[in-house]
Amino acid sequence: MGPTTGPSVPASVEEFRALASSRLRRFPHLEVPDAPDVRRAAVLLCVIAPPDRAPAVLVIRRAYRGRNAGQWGLPGGRLDQGETAEQAAIRELREELGLTAAPADLLGRLDDFPATSGFVITPFVAALTGATALRPSPDEVHSVHLVDLSRLAADDVPHWVSPGQAVRQHELPGDGSTVAPDGPGLLQMRLADDMTIHAPTGAMLWQFREVILLGREPAEARIADFAQPDWTRH
Repeated sequence: MGPTTGPSVPASVEEFRALASSRLRRFPHLEVPDAPDVRRAAVLLCVIAPPDRAPAVLVIRRAYRGRNAGQWGLPGGRLDQGETAEQAAIRELREELGLTAAPADLLGRLDDFPATSGFVITPFVAALTGATALRPSPDEVHSVHLVDLSRLAADDVPHWVSPGQAVRQHELPGDGSTVAPDGPGLLQMRLADDMTIHAPTGAMLWQFREVILLGREPAEARIADFAQPDWTRH
């Protein structure tokens, strides 16, 4: 990706914590009610700042096995029996990346996302200081990536494409910026030349960007109706 423009973003984890806490307090998140067929999962949009790096969100590519093999994701997973969404998000962060978060590190939550896999995903926002030693689990994580807040907020990151253009990373066309003629199309978060992320993960990153980094009004930043490519429905 070439040079991009966008708004200023927090320069430290502490600045991000203050901004996110303030904006999430004013954000009335939407929840999907329980129902017999609803399965629950939770993820963390976790901001860290390793030495000599700007604050960034942790994004993972899942291991090439099992559910969601090789897909882009956020640390997280399904709730265990008797577990709250907050507890699941913290547990999964530890199991997948070896990072320890306390309940106080969770700054708030965004909208539940009703994925076509049948899971309702609850995204939490967290900020960790001193998180320098990542220990990804090879059973669950193929690779770990840091997306700078400045990149996530950049003007050229979100693209709306026609359904036929929402292909896997290695099949991505040259620009693919055509909007579907009969609707808003599919979201692509183009975070790097080799990192194009669709919903559900792309939708949650988009809402994080819109609500926290850009300060949009809640009505302008809802995601429940965002479409997913077929290959994410597992």
